[in-house]
Amino acid sequence: MDEPTSVRAVSSRATSVAASGIVRAELVRSEDDLPRGPIHLAYYVPHGNQPAIPRDGDSNYQPNDQPNEGIDIGGSHPTVPGNRAVLRNGIAYAPANAPQNVKQAIWAVNTLRNRPYVWGGGHSSFQDYGYDCSGTVSFALHYAGLLDRPLPSSDLLHFGEYGRGRWITVYSRNGHTFAIIAGLRLDTTDFRRGGNDGPRWHTDGRETWGFEARHPAGL
Repeated sequence: MDEPTSVRAVSSRATSVAASGIVRAELVRSEDDLPRGPIHLAYYVPHGNQPAIPRDGDSNYQPNDQPNEGIDIGGSHPTVPGNRAVLRNGIAYAPANAPQNVKQAIWAVNTLRNRPYVWGGGHSSFQDYGYDCSGTVSFALHYAGLLDRPLPSSDLLHFGEYGRGRWITVYSRNGHTFAIIAGLRLDTTDFRRGGNDGPRWHTDGRETWGFEARHPAGL
């Protein structure tokens, strides 16, 4: 599980990342030790523009605005063409070319977008009132059919295979974990607002120095 942090808002100026994407280094002690400069990984549809059109009648999506309601992934399945997810109003639209279990993970995480940050949340059960960082990532991996129990950050350091994946990459260090799924960052840290915001999708990236990159086999 992750330690509570207070992270200052940082510039949204993009920074470049080496082609390998991963740097092996000693673990940092706090978020303040990390270089600040989000890496833009996906694109956001502005509120004033026409939203991406879901497929197969997905326009009937009804948001779940009650954080204490039960989790239900049987509702809308918003989808966009291509290989990259699109974020609109907090809802991630899964790329049509993604494997089905990746889509399922994206749609499942959409149900958490109003849940609060709770230290230790999502560790005793995949269904909880709130979630911390590793509880959030474990939730996504579970609905992708990749985990049968929640894992803390220290265990996610050894999840799957080493390196970045094509569709899912889990970045972990002792004390924090986040994931990149189809180009969107799944994280409890919001660099625009600062601090722990709960399980959310983000279009901006974060520095990966000090994190171990892992991915599910084949993904």
